[in-house]
Amino acid sequence: MSIEFQISNQYLRSNRKKGFISFISGVSMVGLILGVMTLVTVLSVMNGFQKELRERVLSAISHAYITQYDAVVDDWQSLQIQIKAHPNVINASPYVEKYALLNTQVGAQGITVRGILPELEKQTSILLDKISAGSADLGKMDILIGSSLAVYLGVTIGDKITLLTPTLSSSIIGIQPRFKRFKVSGIFDAGISEYDNNLAFIALEQAQKLYSMEDKVSGIRLKVDDLFNIKTITNEVITGLDAQMYYSVDWMQQKANFIKALNLEKQMIGIILSLIIAVAAFNIVSMMVMMVTDKKADIAILRTMGMTPKRIVKLFFYQGLTVGVIGVTFGLILGVLLALNIEVIVSGVEAILGFEFFPKDVFYINRFPSQIQIDDIIKVAIGTFILVILASIYPAVRAGKVQIAKVLNYE
Repeated sequence: MSIEFQISNQYLRSNRKKGFISFISGVSMVGLILGVMTLVTVLSVMNGFQKELRERVLSAISHAYITQYDAVVDDWQSLQIQIKAHPNVINASPYVEKYALLNTQVGAQGITVRGILPELEKQTSILLDKISAGSADLGKMDILIGSSLAVYLGVTIGDKITLLTPTLSSSIIGIQPRFKRFKVSGIFDAGISEYDNNLAFIALEQAQKLYSMEDKVSGIRLKVDDLFNIKTITNEVITGLDAQMYYSVDWMQQKANFIKALNLEKQMIGIILSLIIAVAAFNIVSMMVMMVTDKKADIAILRTMGMTPKRIVKLFFYQGLTVGVIGVTFGLILGVLLALNIEVIVSGVEAILGFEFFPKDVFYINRFPSQIQIDDIIKVAIGTFILVILASIYPAVRAGKVQIAKVLNYE
């Protein structure tokens, strides 16, 4: 251990007896610890929210779908067999997806109607596992709707509802939209307004009749074994088919804006909270400048004993680094501990205050999920340490430029 490092540590310990300088040193240390702890905790909570939202959204949609360029697949049975032959495809299900208008005595709502085979749909999406009332079975006259849509239309299990399509049909009274009366057999609650407000399921055969599609479908929905390798998998599937006839859309393309928004939100919050660490770094500058001023006599004595200006700079630079290492270390430890126990802590605060931070009827997620990522910890540690290094340079250089003749004259 160098003499410079020993003296810097001696100065830090001796400052505990110096009232104001000791207070500034403590504030700098605590500010750095709190800044690092807050940043680690918030980034972990953001990771948890992102994971929770991704899982909810991706469990409700297919990992990808394959269709023809005219959005109509002719021989879907053979296409499904070819798709499922790929080793990374777990399941595949046909669907018909069109727009329609649901009408009741209470009101009307434009929706997306999806014709499905329930036994296959359950293998590619969990929406049919989210039935809050009724059954997921679909007969010829049955329809499944979202919980929010059911409330808006004022219907419940067993009520009749009219579905009007843009497809026109001619009759003795003229040309009119094709429609059919359905019975609400089930209500699902996905926890995502996009589906709970705007989606309804009917049997595949009924959708084909309503939209005059004969035995055709809109496409084939896929579930694969590796979400993050979806592009490679779908490209391989398309290559095995007629690439000039079929194309695929994966979940990254379907939810590109959603994913970008989540990532941007995390980045912006990280940048904003980094200002806390920047303020703590400025406190380190103030503390070290006051330290240099307080230790001018000591610096002059060390210079007369043969210590060079370069070694004086090292002495005070090590002091700033020591503060930084202690602040970053304790900040990371406390941040990780807080992130691991954030749900318990928030639950306790809610119980004490008597209200919920995220009410279930307002937000998608009514808890504080947390996921610690090592790369976030590393980035926070490195970024904070760089700020501490930059904050230590100026006071250390200033200490090396102290004029010993002037100091000794005044002393």
